[in-house]
Amino acid sequence: MSERCIKAALLGLGTVGTGVYKVLKNQEPEMVSKLGAKVQIKKIMVRNLEKAAAKVDDPSVLTNSWKEIVEDPEIEIVIELIGGMEPAKTYILEALRAGKHVVTANKDLIASEGKVIMDTAAEYGRDFLHEAAVAGGIPIIRPLKQCLAGNHITEVMGIVNGTTNFILTKMSNEGMEFDEALKLAQDLGYAESDPTADVEGLDAARKVAILASVAFNARVAFEDVYTEGITKITSTDIEFAKEMGWTIKLLGVARNTPDGIEARVHPMLIESGHPLATVNDSYNAVFVQGDAVQDAMFYGRGAGELPTASAVVGDIFDIVRNILAGCCGRIGCTCYKQIPVKKIEDVSSKYFIRMQVEDRYGVLANIASVFGNNCVSMAQVIQRRKKGNIAEIVVITDSVEERHLKDSLAVFQGMSIVKQVSAIIRVA
Repeated sequence: MSERCIKAALLGLGTVGTGVYKVLKNQEPEMVSKLGAKVQIKKIMVRNLEKAAAKVDDPSVLTNSWKEIVEDPEIEIVIELIGGMEPAKTYILEALRAGKHVVTANKDLIASEGKVIMDTAAEYGRDFLHEAAVAGGIPIIRPLKQCLAGNHITEVMGIVNGTTNFILTKMSNEGMEFDEALKLAQDLGYAESDPTADVEGLDAARKVAILASVAFNARVAFEDVYTEGITKITSTDIEFAKEMGWTIKLLGVARNTPDGIEARVHPMLIESGHPLATVNDSYNAVFVQGDAVQDAMFYGRGAGELPTASAVVGDIFDIVRNILAGCCGRIGCTCYKQIPVKKIEDVSSKYFIRMQVEDRYGVLANIASVFGNNCVSMAQVIQRRKKGNIAEIVVITDSVEERHLKDSLAVFQGMSIVKQVSAIIRVA
């Protein structure tokens, strides 16, 4: 029998696209032994042909015409790495309808439009794989769908944005303030010139939407995820947390509770002995709880040219195996449940609250009274600093619904003894 050659098209030759090209080239000598077939990139669609020519061995594969790809019957796999909503969504849907399989790393699109894409893939019996959309090179989508399928997953929690983790690591280990750590991240290429998606938690929220959907077999969209970034975290907050044995991380949290799904991204204090507390710099980690497996943690590089390319190429190889075995579309959308997503006001958490208050008799009693009248129980009160007649205190609450905490904070705004509520951070 002649050697089978599966032809693919690559959309985009940026950081990840270039990484995929490199990894596929590096795998060529062993590809037939691994898969039983070769994978050949027949076309690469780019905007600037001249600029892209320096990145490939054979510039004749380059094109700026989508029509050349979607109408080519030889191309069986389309690898979408241009990102964003459009034209990526149109290209993916047209590729699936043309009978092609699709691999993507496009978390923005999946988090908002995953249902229509997966429904289309199922309608046409095609594979749509997106391992690289969450946590870069760390395998997590496939383990949740396959390796851990024998579990009822109750929680997925993790560090899923390397940029913010790098910033918080520098603030914690080197005493930097946020702006200084962000500039360093930009200088080193960890953060974009416009870091909004990272530092405001939007990137992590898209990943949480995908993880929650897969883990709990119920559709959770990006719009359902409560999102809060790290721009208000200060070195003072980190110093207080350290004194009390806590570490501050930007965490994505998805929980399947009897009342509905909790899906949220925000800074959180976690015990310094927790496995996630030791995940530093640009590394990512995802912590999974299931009824059978109990606890499992996935750790590694969450972004970058080759780590992300590793996940993309793994999906390509999976599709090639399915093509050869005649079992494409075997594992598609697993969201077969209808579970409501809870509003943040109904979610219970413990809180770290740093306040500037008048340093005089009866102030703590008044604060405790406000909390008590609004169903907030104080677990711990610490005073560390005093400046003139202003004292800085930290209150750690017991678990309380967010709406009750907000009621307390609204009362504090009208109290002359409370000069400022400087920080409100949830506690794991």
